[in-house]
Amino acid sequence: MSLELLTALSSIGTFIVIAATAVAAFWQLRHMSGSNSISTLTEAREVLESREFQLARRFVAQELPRLLEDPEIRHQLEFEIPLPDRLQPLNTVGNFYEALGSWVRHGVIDQNIVVSLWSSVVVSTWERVSPALAIMRRSAGPALWDQFEYLARISQEWIDRHPDGDYPKGVAHMPVIDVWREADASGASPPQLRTQSAESSAFESSSTSPAKR
Repeated sequence: MSLELLTALSSIGTFIVIAATAVAAFWQLRHMSGSNSISTLTEAREVLESREFQLARRFVAQELPRLLEDPEIRHQLEFEIPLPDRLQPLNTVGNFYEALGSWVRHGVIDQNIVVSLWSSVVVSTWERVSPALAIMRRSAGPALWDQFEYLARISQEWIDRHPDGDYPKGVAHMPVIDVWREADASGASPPQLRTQSAESSAFESSSTSPAKR
């Protein structure tokens, strides 16, 4: 075997090893990226379901609109950094969605997963936060919670594209029977419950009535 052929074969072998190493590294990086995405998504879900965050969202939905009627509260939102303790739940909500929006924007979490899971929550929360945010941006500028704004925008666009949800096409739905619909409309009990109630009453009556001798 000639020296030229040996050199050529050696070069080919080296190229194959390098290519295989590159492919292995690529798949390892993809696996690590997927693991990081799952971990971050899990952490986000845990925050959303935590009691502290639920209370903060309740504050934004129920108390904040009333507080904004107070000129002193609006002054605090515009000028006080950090916000007073009374308004910290607003920070809890805004900062979380700011982080979530940044993770989505930079590919840490898959955008489609986030908007399909939480688009309605994101949009409804944005609508409740935005009046206070508008006041805060008077002094802080438009960059404040702009990743939250981005997340709300893509969430609204997803809702516009999927007004009836995102159930897979071609997959039959499971039956969802509204047994209380008629009862709620008329104030009566559903038919099957009325039957069960009548049977129960009859049984109780027969059980408590004196035995015939």
